[in-house]
Amino acid sequence: MNVPLFPDLIVNGELVPHAQVAAEVQNHDAPPGKPGIAWRKAANALAVRTLLLQEARRAGLSADPRQVAPGQTETPEEALIRGLLESRITVDTPSEDAVRAEWLRRPDQFRAPPLWEVSHILIACDPRDDAGREAAGAKARALAAQALAHPRGFADLARQSSDCGSRSNGGALGQIGPGDTVPEFEAALRDMTGGQITADPVLTRHGWHVIRMDAMAEGAPLPFDAVRDKIAAALEKAEWARQARALVDTLVAGAEISGATLNAAKPQASTEQSR
Repeated sequence: MNVPLFPDLIVNGELVPHAQVAAEVQNHDAPPGKPGIAWRKAANALAVRTLLLQEARRAGLSADPRQVAPGQTETPEEALIRGLLESRITVDTPSEDAVRAEWLRRPDQFRAPPLWEVSHILIACDPRDDAGREAAGAKARALAAQALAHPRGFADLARQSSDCGSRSNGGALGQIGPGDTVPEFEAALRDMTGGQITADPVLTRHGWHVIRMDAMAEGAPLPFDAVRDKIAAALEKAEWARQARALVDTLVAGAEISGATLNAAKPQASTEQSR
């Protein structure tokens, strides 16, 4: 028997309209040509939302929408879910000992931001233009090969070929830190070591980049007092998420759901008992 690619989503007898699932799909990634994956992700998200709304109504909660940003107010459903979570989740402020223990467990994680001294060669293109992107990528790969074969000629290559204004400085961008560049560029920097040139150009919204890490300075470890509040907030957030996940798991375990894969998370014993 073939399973429909877009099956009806039914949660405890409540049918979630196809249009609602279709609208949710835009919030979920999937490989090209695999619409069923995005649909299943959307169905799972809406199944959880429906379970929370059902539980809020069963508990007799009333919606009290709040303003969440200037000119933006919660929907009644969002208010109901928030009210349910607030009524079921209690997170105590972490003790000083717990916060310090977390810091001592991995003190090297809490550091000042790093500094990178970087040069690059930009081959500009619109990433959305397939032909232009491929042509620019071929040129960037050829330049990367030249730079790797003759590292000392990097500045000359940048002056001759880069589409960035930094070409006049041999591609030098100077010292930059986290948040100073687009995410794809920064992600590449975080994986590089001093003196390294990217063998594979990096694609960003601006085009292809051949990057050289001229120098780098890792941020120094921060003292406990400087990170205490950040650690405490992270511990509270993690505990909130744990309790929210436990609430959802409990609702899923007691629910009848079709058209979503949440039932697969039920303990095996409960599945056998239902036979």
